[in-house]
Amino acid sequence: MSAAGDTGRTAVLLLAHGSPESADEVPEYLKYVTSGRSLPPDVVKEIAHRYALVGSSPLTYWSLKQGEQLATALGVPVYVGMRNWKPFIADVVKKMTADGITHVVAICLAPQNSRTSVGLYRRAIESIPALPFTLDFVESWHAHPLLIRAFAEKLCAGWQAVCAQAGREIPVIFTAHSVPQRTIAEGDPYEAQAHETAELVARQASLTTWKFAFQSQGMSGGPWIGPTVEDTISTLHHEGHPGVFIDPIGFLCDHVEVLYDIDIAFKGFADKHNMRLWRAESLNDSPLLTAALTDIARSRLHAARARSNA
Repeated sequence: MSAAGDTGRTAVLLLAHGSPESADEVPEYLKYVTSGRSLPPDVVKEIAHRYALVGSSPLTYWSLKQGEQLATALGVPVYVGMRNWKPFIADVVKKMTADGITHVVAICLAPQNSRTSVGLYRRAIESIPALPFTLDFVESWHAHPLLIRAFAEKLCAGWQAVCAQAGREIPVIFTAHSVPQRTIAEGDPYEAQAHETAELVARQASLTTWKFAFQSQGMSGGPWIGPTVEDTISTLHHEGHPGVFIDPIGFLCDHVEVLYDIDIAFKGFADKHNMRLWRAESLNDSPLLTAALTDIARSRLHAARARSNA
């Protein structure tokens, strides 16, 4: 995924959670997610069932595609590493070492910063002995104007069509992945950043009324932050709305938390309340997403060059 003619001294490393491509790989995958801690068999079975319903998770495909598009736009090598699945971060770092990379800008494909995601990705890199390159780690980019425009573009395209079809304004629910309550209580910025992303997208899309909910709460480990999507749908049902439109602004591409949690589970929940549920398209290969990543990486690389020339 490097641009032709690049010397390969500086590079960008995109980091993501990782996801198995089939239900058969779920048990092994979960061992990486939990750092070897065993999960109850019924939990493993349920997660595998969700992957089976989706068919396969396209997270790796879209992450690699985003890397390819960024490399073309930026003109430097772009690598993609996963914390919990192939291509593993450690293996990608070995490849970067072999390629002679000496300086890296690392960007997480999770724009809101949490120690449960971004923090773990950073630790996965910095724990590698004798890291062979200098590292410029982007902590968060949840409010980047081009990211906001990318989400708003997808939101408006889908939501306006749905409202026209319904003959009335359909309420929007912005969502992001939940985290344990204790994480936020310890000062994690994730909840505030997720809300800020939603507020900025709502403003960009000229929404007057909308709600925010956290989705994909864990099955263990104590209470997770809310409100839940189910509770929010129930509230809108009691208010007399015939449907809801979900915009998952905590995710950059299709994967199980979108394709199962929203498209299957939340849609089924809405059906039981005689409500319809629609969703904004995921960003996936959005040119505006590529532009946002390009702007972030280019500014960091320019700053590094300025420091080296000072």
